[in-house]
Amino acid sequence: MGTRMDYGALLPEIALLIGAVAVLLTGSYLPRRRQWPTLLIAAAALTGAIVAGIVQALQSPTTVFTGSFALDAGSAAVRILAPAATAAVIVLGQPELRRTARESETIALLLLATLGALVVAGADDLLVLATGFLLSSIPLYGLIGITRTAAAAEAVTKTYLQGALFGVTMLGGIALLFAAAGATAYPSLTAAVAAAPAVVVALGAIAVTVGLLFEAGATPAHFWVPDATQASSRAVGAFLTTVPKLAALAALLRLVTTLQPAVDLPLVIAVVAAASMTIGNLAAFWQQDVRRLLGWSTVSQVGYLLLAVTAGAAAPAAGGALLAYLAGYTATNLTAFAVVAALPDRATIDHWRGAARAHPALTGALIIALLSLVGTPPTAVFFGKLAVFIAAWDAGYGWLVSIAAINTVVSLFYYLRWIVAAVGRTDAAPDAAKRAPGGLALVLGAATLALGAATVLLLGPNLTLV
Repeated sequence: MGTRMDYGALLPEIALLIGAVAVLLTGSYLPRRRQWPTLLIAAAALTGAIVAGIVQALQSPTTVFTGSFALDAGSAAVRILAPAATAAVIVLGQPELRRTARESETIALLLLATLGALVVAGADDLLVLATGFLLSSIPLYGLIGITRTAAAAEAVTKTYLQGALFGVTMLGGIALLFAAAGATAYPSLTAAVAAAPAVVVALGAIAVTVGLLFEAGATPAHFWVPDATQASSRAVGAFLTTVPKLAALAALLRLVTTLQPAVDLPLVIAVVAAASMTIGNLAAFWQQDVRRLLGWSTVSQVGYLLLAVTAGAAAPAAGGALLAYLAGYTATNLTAFAVVAALPDRATIDHWRGAARAHPALTGALIIALLSLVGTPPTAVFFGKLAVFIAAWDAGYGWLVSIAAINTVVSLFYYLRWIVAAVGRTDAAPDAAKRAPGGLALVLGAATLALGAATVLLLGPNLTLV
């Protein structure tokens, strides 16, 4: 157990905290039409967090602060992916944010939510996990409602009520586990829960899991995701369907491996995975609003990702497969939102008719993103999904892999609806791309393909069924 009080180990989190406070204070004293210094501060904070995360990822895994915070592959991946994703979100959100009354506040909330995600991902103690949960979820409420529209007010109310319910459930689960095991630190829990009352431990573990499922947007805590994705700004939609998922899934994997075999959490999560992918796909079938469609798509993607969490305690390759899938999903999901942000007038599937003729490059990036979400080679999500399927199969969850494969085929329907509309012909005159992040969409689309090749190089030996 790491007992050292190494504040240098928390440089990514410290950079984000200082950046958020500096952005908020600087924005408060600057005229609304001169908020550009806050962008520089945010860029410096995010860059510093990424660099510090990369440096620490190269070091040996350890824990700090009396074993309450883990520095391992899972936390390292989130420390790199989450700030990078937030930087992309700020770029694609500039047309909506620039010179608005809440530009600096939105950026500060994004940094704070990212900070919370890093704490959740690295938490090796239930109390630290609860703190990270609050730090990552509370800024989301502000981000969703900051547009101050009727739809946003409804979405933030749903999100807040569900967040409060599942947050209290998580705290109750932590109390149960502490009462049963007499400890909250994961290393101590592993030994203590074996001798604790099985029913109390099971109830506590499920309650903590439910809280993380809210953060991930998985069934049964998924109802807020499509509403919030549709009603919030495009930047916030891209953020809430990406960054919280990174942290929650990494934390779930750590929790499952900690409590196994005292609690059969993998079976519970397997059922949740099957429900999430099925409900997300079926609900997305006839969606017309493209952002709402992406919201339901996120629910289904979390279901696939949960296969790796299910297999985490039994398959050594599950952790690497999960991280590869998360990296591919991050690039892919942000690509789709960057294209949507570049063409804001195309809000529904019908509005996308003829987009390929008017914007061939952006439509190409969208097609790459949607095919990657399906799991089409040689995109990043394909290889990540394949690695996750293999890990779940090796762990003895063949039935779950079969459900996931069927759902993958089913998901083709609604992704192809969007693609067919985009490449179809229309009598309408071509429109102009009036917003800036078009270049970002192309870069992220290329990254989605490049990550596919990188996944093969990193996980190649594990991409075969044994």
